[in-house]
Amino acid sequence: MAFLRLSSNAHNPWMVSRHSKWQVVFFILCFYGVDVIYCNARYSITEEMPEGSFVGNIAKDLGIEISRLISGKARVVTKGGRQYVDLSRDKGTLEVKERIDREELCKQTTPCSFSFDLIVENPIQLHRVTVEVQDINDNAPLFPKENVNLEVSENAISGTRFPLDSAIDTDVGLNGIQSYKLHPTDSFKLEVHSQTDGNKYIEMVLQRELDREERDEIKLVLVATDGGSPQKSGTVKIHVTVLDVNDNAPVCKQSVFKTEVRENSPAGTVIGTVSAADADEGVNGQVSYSFALASKEARELFEINTETGEIRLLDHLDYESQNSYQINIKARDKGGLADTCKIVIDVIDENDNSPTIQLMSFSNTLPENSPVGTTVAVINVEDTDSGQNGLVQCSINQNIPFKIESSLTDYYTLVTDDMLDRESLAEYNITILVSDKGITVRHANKTLNVKISDVNDNPPVFEFEEYKKFVSENNSPGLTIMTVKANDADWGPNAQLSYFLKDEDMRGAPLRSLVSVDSHTGTIHADKSFDFEQLKSFAFNVTARDGGSPPLSSEVTITINIQDQNDNAPQVLYPEQTGASVVAEIIVPRAADVGYLVTKVVAVDVDSGQNAWLSYKLQKATDRALFEVGLQNGEIRTVRQVTDKDAVKQKLTVVVEDNGQPSRSAVVSINVAVADSFPEVLSEFTDFTHGKLYDESLTFYLVLALAAVSFLFITCVVVIISVKIYRWRQSSFLYQSNLPVIPYYPPHYADTGVTGTLPHGYNYEVCMTTDSRKSDCKFSTLGGQNVLVVDPSFTETMQRAMKETNILEKSEQQEVVRSLQE
Repeated sequence: MAFLRLSSNAHNPWMVSRHSKWQVVFFILCFYGVDVIYCNARYSITEEMPEGSFVGNIAKDLGIEISRLISGKARVVTKGGRQYVDLSRDKGTLEVKERIDREELCKQTTPCSFSFDLIVENPIQLHRVTVEVQDINDNAPLFPKENVNLEVSENAISGTRFPLDSAIDTDVGLNGIQSYKLHPTDSFKLEVHSQTDGNKYIEMVLQRELDREERDEIKLVLVATDGGSPQKSGTVKIHVTVLDVNDNAPVCKQSVFKTEVRENSPAGTVIGTVSAADADEGVNGQVSYSFALASKEARELFEINTETGEIRLLDHLDYESQNSYQINIKARDKGGLADTCKIVIDVIDENDNSPTIQLMSFSNTLPENSPVGTTVAVINVEDTDSGQNGLVQCSINQNIPFKIESSLTDYYTLVTDDMLDRESLAEYNITILVSDKGITVRHANKTLNVKISDVNDNPPVFEFEEYKKFVSENNSPGLTIMTVKANDADWGPNAQLSYFLKDEDMRGAPLRSLVSVDSHTGTIHADKSFDFEQLKSFAFNVTARDGGSPPLSSEVTITINIQDQNDNAPQVLYPEQTGASVVAEIIVPRAADVGYLVTKVVAVDVDSGQNAWLSYKLQKATDRALFEVGLQNGEIRTVRQVTDKDAVKQKLTVVVEDNGQPSRSAVVSINVAVADSFPEVLSEFTDFTHGKLYDESLTFYLVLALAAVSFLFITCVVVIISVKIYRWRQSSFLYQSNLPVIPYYPPHYADTGVTGTLPHGYNYEVCMTTDSRKSDCKFSTLGGQNVLVVDPSFTETMQRAMKETNILEKSEQQEVVRSLQE
């Protein structure tokens, strides 16, 4: 163990201030162990040293090399609180880290110090450093108050003591308070007393009696001085007021004061003033006033100024409640001497009460069909004032179907004066106006709210006189068509409407099978799908009925117009359709020129509008360069000159299409024979027809052939005779009849005024030979008309003509049998 005490005066620029030099004193006490070296170092510095000031050379004092401080990571460790000192490793010195205030750190505790640890690692060294902070005279004495006021009676005896507050100096030791001085000291002297705890208290002692008339105030200064260097002091100013001795009592100028006040006087009105005199001067001559005896009501209505004796009104007076007040008033001086007087306050009546309105009975709801004179309310009107101030008159607001009548004294009756209509005005605010007849008229009013109850006196009214709606055909059942709405000016159940259809038939069917209406909303639905081609429009009535008793109703007409949709395909009228397809046979001579009218396709569409506008197109053709079809009229004409190279059999397929969206169409097939000789045409078409018939009915022809072979010999003679008869009768029939055939239009024919939906009628002459298979088709011009001779065995038109007679039907069967045999 080693002990070392060092003391030095460090002449370091960090330690110099404007007033003095700081002294650093330190002690070192070390303990050496096996692994740890522990030393205690103690330094002493003064407070208020600036940051960076030198505290001590810890490396030198502890004998530690600076390199050891750096390698051992020497550092200062403070356990809680603030760190006032820091270590400079490269210098090995302790320096002030922040300003140290001893009074803040230790207050009045002495000595004042703080500690921290210096730790060096590898090997570990722990050093406890204690720094004692020495006080400097940086605080002057300070009194709690800058000014002290004392009141001393002029009859106070000598030796009377007056305690004073001591000054406070946060410094300690010699820097604390050392002495007190009082000046001047002609009337008072100062005594300082020490207490057991070391503190001092001071007293000011009266040295001689005072005379207020000679001197009414004394001004003193008390100075507290510390023992620091330089010396500091604090002062307090003492103001002594000499009090007069009270030897005279106040005397009221009148024993009874009287005054009047109007009851409508506002609060704060000065009613009167009570006064008393005191022969004393100064404080003893100052008189204060107060209520000595007064009722609770008077104390709530009046107040008195304690200094002037002025009486003021605190609240509004009411003459009807109390018209006079008496108050006893005490006049007292500061010494406690007093006198009593009385004031009488009379209240002057004013018209300060408004009339009052009270409902004795009231019906706040009236039905709108109430008769004129129906009582609404009975009203009582009063005014507590008397005379003219108590007389009242009553009225109500204008331009309403009510009036007010006087029934008894102070009673009025409110009755109806006209018929009521809730739909015009559902409620009335009736203001009852009441006024008195005082000079200053006072009013009162009361508003009554009268509601008019509804009576079912208004039928429903539809928004429109008639409804029209367009609906597309093929709609889905249940489709919402429209909603009709009616309004009822009534209210509540009288305005709750229900809708229904009138029971009637529409073109033989019940209306309810077409449409239905929602009874609550008035929404009309389609109960079935409409067809424009069957029903283009229809009208019906919808009835709206309210919920009143009895109920009222009204009707409106609904017109539904069905809009067409393209739901029908065109129908071919000519050539006539047989079975599932349309096939016609036309003969065109080889001498036909350009524009030769072959035939005309006639079709109709049961739709309307643009859905019925038809167009014709050539879909397929054996030779597209030979024929064309008119887009609008359906006329099939030759495009070029017919030549010998053109095939005899020409098959055309024409598509008839409407203009709907989407469009629909129909197809017609036409067989055209290009030939000049009838046998050539017949041969081609017979082969074609028989081949087609054979292809389509093979089984039938096999059975028929077997049957024909079986009865060949039996029927041979019969067939020959039948054929002869058939030819003879057929030739006679053709010469005697004008049979309809496929029309032939002359070249450059213009179908004026026809839209292509209806065919024209033509008459033709037909000539045939007795041998139908070898007959020629001849054309002749009669009166500008072309005559076409055809064999009826291959045309549908001829077949229909032959069917008119049984002979023609029998001849056709024989012709087929003969053809099969050949």
